[in-house]
Amino acid sequence: MKGTDSISTLKGIGPKTAALFAKLGVFTIDDLVNLYPRYYVTYEPPVEAAQLRIGERASVRLMLSGPCSLQRTKKLTLVTGTGRDPSGSVRLVWYNMPYMKNHFHSGNTYIFCGTPVMRQGRLTLEHPEVFTEAAYLSQMETLKPVYPLTAGLNNNAVKKAVEQIIPYIETLSEYMPDIVLKRENLCSYATAMKEIHFPQNKDRTIEAKKRLIFDEFFTFLVLMDQLKASRKTGKNEYVIQFSKEIHEFIKELPYELTNAQKNAVRQIKEDLEGKDKMNRLVQGDVGSGKTIVAMIALYAVALNGYQGALMAPTEVLARQHYEDFTAMLGARGVKTGLLLGSQKKKEKEEVMKKLESGEISLVIGTHALIQDKIRFHDLALVVTDEQHRFGVNQRKALQEKGKSPHILVMSATPIPRTLAIIMYGDLDISIMDEMPKNRLPIKNCVVGSGYRPTAYRFMEQQVAEGRQVYIICPMVEESEGMEGENVIEYTRQLEEKMNPSIRIAYLHGKMKADQKDQIMKDFEEKQIDILVSTTVIEVGINVPNATVMMIENAERFGLAQLHQLRGRVGRGKYQSYCIFMMGTEKQEAKDRLEILGKSNDGFFIANEDLRLRGPGDFFGVRQSGEMDFVMADIYSHADLLKAASREIELLHQERFDFSSIQTKSMEKKQDFASQI
Repeated sequence: MKGTDSISTLKGIGPKTAALFAKLGVFTIDDLVNLYPRYYVTYEPPVEAAQLRIGERASVRLMLSGPCSLQRTKKLTLVTGTGRDPSGSVRLVWYNMPYMKNHFHSGNTYIFCGTPVMRQGRLTLEHPEVFTEAAYLSQMETLKPVYPLTAGLNNNAVKKAVEQIIPYIETLSEYMPDIVLKRENLCSYATAMKEIHFPQNKDRTIEAKKRLIFDEFFTFLVLMDQLKASRKTGKNEYVIQFSKEIHEFIKELPYELTNAQKNAVRQIKEDLEGKDKMNRLVQGDVGSGKTIVAMIALYAVALNGYQGALMAPTEVLARQHYEDFTAMLGARGVKTGLLLGSQKKKEKEEVMKKLESGEISLVIGTHALIQDKIRFHDLALVVTDEQHRFGVNQRKALQEKGKSPHILVMSATPIPRTLAIIMYGDLDISIMDEMPKNRLPIKNCVVGSGYRPTAYRFMEQQVAEGRQVYIICPMVEESEGMEGENVIEYTRQLEEKMNPSIRIAYLHGKMKADQKDQIMKDFEEKQIDILVSTTVIEVGINVPNATVMMIENAERFGLAQLHQLRGRVGRGKYQSYCIFMMGTEKQEAKDRLEILGKSNDGFFIANEDLRLRGPGDFFGVRQSGEMDFVMADIYSHADLLKAASREIELLHQERFDFSSIQTKSMEKKQDFASQI
C-alpha cells in the first residue's frame, strides 16, 4: 500500500462512496491518514431524564412510548419519537434519516446518547446515538473518534476505511529532527497518527494531538521563514512620494481619520518613500477603517505612475471595494478595474488588456488576480485584505506579478502582540486599535435559549423599522454524533414563527460560489430581511443597514471569531445589537461570553481569550478557530506555537539544514500550510 494509492483500492469503497469522500478532500490513502477526527466521545453511565442538563452531553435509558413519526418537507425529512423513564420524558429527533422510523419498537428500552436542547418548550435530543443495553456496556470507558462527514457518509464508514490502513500508518517515516523530538518531549509521527485514529486512552491521545499540533505550527513557521528569507532583497524598486493630492484627498474625506489611522498612513508613507521595500501588516479591529488606509496607499501609487492591486477574499467584498474606489478616486482621474472568477470571458479579457497596457492604475479582485495569463504594466504595490484567508503561495503568486512590489496585508483578526510577532515575523506591524468617532458602540447581551422568543419579537421590530438581521448557526446540517442549530431546519422553523411578510434566506459554505454571492448581493440590496447563515459571512460582507446579529450556540465559537461575527453589524448610522445565545447552562461558558458582553475591543478580547483558554481543550469539540489550521489554535495552544518558534530559532543557531526534512511527509504538510 502506498500513500498515493486511491482510496478506491480499499474494501467497501466503490465509485459512489469515493465520490462522497472526495467532498471531504479525500482521494488518496495519504488524504485519509490526514483526515483527523473532529473530536472524541466517551460513554458514561446513563442518567435519568430528570438529570439531563441543557448543553451537557449525557446518556439516558428510555422506553419508547409509541411508534416514531415521519414528516417530509421539500428540503428534509424529520423522524420524531418520545422516550420515557420514571422521572420524565424526552423528545427524540433525527434529520434526513427516514430509516430511523423503523429502527425502534414501541415499548422497548434503549440507551440514547447526545446533548440535550430545548425545542418548543420540550427537552429534546437531536440525532442521539442509540444502543441496546449490551452494546452500550461494551462502549463504556472507550474513546470513539468522530470524523468530518458529509451527507450520505456516516462515521462508521470512515472508521472502517481508516481501520484498513493501519499497516500503512505504522510505516510512516519520521521527518522531525531527533533533537526537536527530545527537547519538546514529542512522540514519533507514526505513533501520533495511530493514536489519533485509534485512541487507546486519554493520556496517549493527548500526546498524539500535542505532536500533530506542534507539527502544524512548525511547518507553517518554516514556510514563513522561507518567505522571510526570500524577501531579504530589501531594495525599494518603487519609491512612492506622497504628493499634495494625497493630503488634499485626506482633508476632503467626510470624516477625520483616527489617530490610529494617521499613524498607519505615516508608517506606510515612510516605507514607500524609504530605501527598503515595504512588507507591512495593518492589524485593525473590526470597523477600524483599514480600507481607507489601503486606498490612500494605492492612490499614492497611482499618482506616481505605477499600478496597485488589492486582493479580497470574496467576490462580494471585492465588488464593494471596487465601487468605493471608483466613487472616491474615479473623479480624481484614477482608473480602477475589477477581476472576478464569475465575470464573462470578454469582460475579463478587456480588464487584462488594460492592465497590461497600463491604462488601468488599480485593480481589485479575488484569487482571479493570480491567474498565469494576467500581466501588469508596472505593479508597485500588492494589498491583500483579510490576509489569513489566502494561502502563502497565493500571496506569493500575486507578488511575483511585479518586479519587486511593496507588500501591504490587512487583517481584522486581533491577535495578542506576542503571538502576532511569531505568526507575522516577516512583516512590520501597524496596530489600529481605535474606532471612528461616528460609530455607535454595539449593545450586547448574553442570554439562554429561553430568551429566543423575545429576540424574535425584537428582530421583527427592527425589520419593521427597515433594518436587517443576521442569525448565525454553527452547522450546515446534522451529522452523526453532532448537535447544534441546523441552518436549513432553523430557517424552516423561523419562517413559521415570524411575520409572513418578513423575507428570510439561508446561506452556508456548501453552496456553490455563485449561489453564495447572489444571496449576499440580495441581502446587501435589501431583498432579504433576515439571513440565517454559518460563519461564511464572517468576512466579505458589508451591509450598514444590518443592525442585529444573533449567534446561536455562541459557546461553540472562539471569542475572537465571535467578535469578527459581531463586526458584521454596527457599520452604519443606526444603533446595532448583538445577542449571544447560549446552548448550555454551564457557568464557565457564560462567564467567558460575558467578556464579549462587556467589551467591543477586539484586542482586549483576544488577550482575554488567550488567558482563559489556557493549555487548550484536547478532548472536547474543537471550537471554530480564528486561523485555518486543522487542529492547532493559536490561543488554546499558544505554548506550542511559542515552542515551535523557539525550535526553529535553535535549529538556525545549530546551522541545521532544513532541506533535509523536505520529505514526503513534510511536503504533505506544506500543501496544508500553503492554504493558511
